Amino acid sequence: MSMDSHKRDFSANARLPGIFALAACIGVVSTLAAFVLLNLIHLFTNLFFFGTLSFAERSPAENTLGLWVIGVPVIGGLIVGLMARYGSEKIRGHGIPEAIEAILFGKSRMSPKVAVLKPLSSGIVIGSGGPFGAEGPIIMTGGALGSLIAQCVKVTSAERKTLLVAGAAAGMTAVFGTPVAAVLLAVELLLFEWRPRSFLPVAVACAVAGFARALFFGTGPLFPLETAAPDGWSLLSCVIAGLLSGALASGLSAALYKTEDLFGKLPIHWMWWPALGGLVVGIGGWFEPRALGVGYDVIGDLLHQHIALQIALALLAVKAVMWVVALGSGTSGGVLAPLLMLGAGLGAVLSHWLPGNQPALWPLVCMAATLGATLGAPLTAIVFAFGLTHDSNALLPLLTATLIAHGFSTVVMRRSIMTEKIARRGYHIYREYGVDPLERHYVDEVMTAAVESIDAGITVGDALRTFFGVDQVRRAYPVVRDGMVMGVVERALLDRFCGKDGEVGARRAMKLADVFGETAPAFALPSETCRLVATRLAVHNLERLPVVADRKSMRLIGIVSRSDLVKPSLSHFDEEHKRERFRRLTPLLGKRRFAPVRKAG
Repeated sequence: MSMDSHKRDFSANARLPGIFALAACIGVVSTLAAFVLLNLIHLFTNLFFFGTLSFAERSPAENTLGLWVIGVPVIGGLIVGLMARYGSEKIRGHGIPEAIEAILFGKSRMSPKVAVLKPLSSGIVIGSGGPFGAEGPIIMTGGALGSLIAQCVKVTSAERKTLLVAGAAAGMTAVFGTPVAAVLLAVELLLFEWRPRSFLPVAVACAVAGFARALFFGTGPLFPLETAAPDGWSLLSCVIAGLLSGALASGLSAALYKTEDLFGKLPIHWMWWPALGGLVVGIGGWFEPRALGVGYDVIGDLLHQHIALQIALALLAVKAVMWVVALGSGTSGGVLAPLLMLGAGLGAVLSHWLPGNQPALWPLVCMAATLGATLGAPLTAIVFAFGLTHDSNALLPLLTATLIAHGFSTVVMRRSIMTEKIARRGYHIYREYGVDPLERHYVDEVMTAAVESIDAGITVGDALRTFFGVDQVRRAYPVVRDGMVMGVVERALLDRFCGKDGEVGARRAMKLADVFGETAPAFALPSETCRLVATRLAVHNLERLPVVADRKSMRLIGIVSRSDLVKPSLSHFDEEHKRERFRRLTPLLGKRRFAPVRKAG
């Protein structure tokens, strides 16, 4: 077997098949939860706006309540405020920041209350006219279900995180029918790592949810669309659309949290805030009834340009105000559907002026660019837009505009709409990640192979005199008995062993093996990563570990210290900070330079 046989592209994980099975079950459960949530929205829509107990899909814009429509969102907000105060405060907000917080700071543990109250509260809010989508609540609900299932079996915190994210992504798949985009959302926003142990179970859950969705919601894209291939002018249009979409995303995020700050200054309990937000929603819904509710029909009309420019402008202005105020009030709702509508509206407006012959393309492009810039998840937005429409001709403009919008927002905004709320609770999230240098290197690459050991049969006094006297060369030495490592000894350990003055003489005469007793030594294997060994040093509060050939023989082959583990970071530092130039640019047609000729005399 090769000496490097332990080195792999990805770490091996024997528990992966069991996690796969749990993820598949979670995919089914999350699809059922999505079905329940959407039907709750239909039920409460019919109840609030039409006074009937029905699960039929109807738009709140069809209501005949007249001026009374203003009070409907107020009632919904009041109910949700009471549920949040006396049920669970976790149901407030749009769901994704709460899921991220549970993943990073709560060991991925979520309560059964959230799994029940989140879809119920969201159904009430959206059913009473709240300008939200179902995706945020289902991400929170699916994540809670995944976490609860994981809490019923014996798994690690990392595995529980994977199952929580699997439930969240499966729920998004069930609502929108976009499994690939849901997997990318997990990678860009929820997992905070790129490992087969986490990525593959999430993909399994999304695949299962994608197939199960057909039983409840049918097949086909949510907003089928087909545009022609972009022409040469489309690049300029993509730049303009991307910059304006990034500006829209930044403006919406700033407005949302400014509104949240204003609500925080009110001299009333936060339980009443959703009712106040509902009042603004009701007034907006009275002026523009189509701004109420999820608004998938409006998104479809914008994408197909079935709404006149003046009407679209008024509708979108009202929708933006309603969404910002309602979400800033702390009610329960999602962000994806409103962002899709607002972005599509921007594109519908720009389509009248952007150069090129593709006016139908820009609502879709701006929709994805606004979403990607707001979430800080550009790849998710690109694939999400394709999954919603199946328009392959739009992929290149989607890629260009969305990445420009994302670049704009990363320069202008310190945090995304997803992480700002968490930062306000005192937690900072750094969303860039790369391969840890300590993960890329193994112990056998950094350890000291030429190591001097001490025989366990000598006395403590001899060890102190020979190895830890005035001529001490090393701070610590491995101790070996019959070729097997017993541990690492240093002067401080021997001084503690000798104890008080009355015990010094007796203990100095004892064998060095007695210092360790029957305690199994901590050690490192040459095939282990530097990251794993660094963690072991931290857990045991050690400075160094002996490196053994294998667990059975415990034969000493080297020693690894904390200073050794710093070595992999040196090359990483050079890559990031050391500027080098290996060639100089010379004019292709430039003249050859010769040293000046000096005349004699």
